[in-house]
Amino acid sequence: MELISGLRAFVATAQSGSFTRAGQQLGLSNRLVSKYVAALEERLGARLLQRTTRRLGLTPAGERLLARAPALLDGLDEMMTEVAEDGSGLNGVLRLSAPVSFGEAYVAPMLQRFMAANPALSVEVSLSDSYVDLAAEGVDLAFRVGEPRQGALKVRKLGTTEAVLVAAPSYLAQHGRPQQLQQLSEHSCLLDKNHEAADRWLLTCEGEEESVSVTGRYSINNAQVVRNFAVAGEGIGFSPRFVLGDDLSTGRLECVLPAYSSLEIPVSVVYLQGRVLPRKVRALIDFAVEDFGLYC
Repeated sequence: MELISGLRAFVATAQSGSFTRAGQQLGLSNRLVSKYVAALEERLGARLLQRTTRRLGLTPAGERLLARAPALLDGLDEMMTEVAEDGSGLNGVLRLSAPVSFGEAYVAPMLQRFMAANPALSVEVSLSDSYVDLAAEGVDLAFRVGEPRQGALKVRKLGTTEAVLVAAPSYLAQHGRPQQLQQLSEHSCLLDKNHEAADRWLLTCEGEEESVSVTGRYSINNAQVVRNFAVAGEGIGFSPRFVLGDDLSTGRLECVLPAYSSLEIPVSVVYLQGRVLPRKVRALIDFAVEDFGLYC
């Protein structure tokens, strides 16, 4: 057990870059994490970490161990979990993150469907539009909308979505319906700061890309709030379909220039490389892949 504890402490420290963050991830004090790593180094007869006043770095021996230890620990965890579960189903805690609007619109209801079939599971969800470091924050998997930064991450694509131009019937009745893309510059548009350029919209029509400069009274960093303002008749939004729900089918919103849409936006789930995924994590990923296909 001391060897396993040492390996867990080393991997968490190497991945997070800090004894303190490793302790937070493992539920241990930073002193105990440091003690476990020192005991592992003594047992191996090799220094694994370069300790300076500013940072921790890996020695060549540490790099070799880090290349293999996570898979070994994950395989051990998976074996112990499967023996403990004895085929009775999934249990334990899943930790995941997602962007705020996508988390509210899709991930939350998807999790309800998944958890209904797995009553022994618990889930911790963090919704944030900031980049989440999975290793440092102890997250099992993260949902990403847009091209994911791969780095030390593996990517499983769920599918794609797109953004479309929408407005409420009340707005169009009062201000008219644009007939050409460039006429959007004459309208009050709802600027979503999550777009790379909130005031310059890039769209495609029959395979041809076009852009238009837009202005508006509202500049917002949340797609759900953009949708809410559009429903309230405050302007034209450029909104991902996943936040619209049944707005288009019920008539709360109408498509503006329906021949235009954004380029395809990939939707993915990411997780750390070099890991044998626990069965519960694999099960959620597989469920999300199938569920997102039905959702879209």
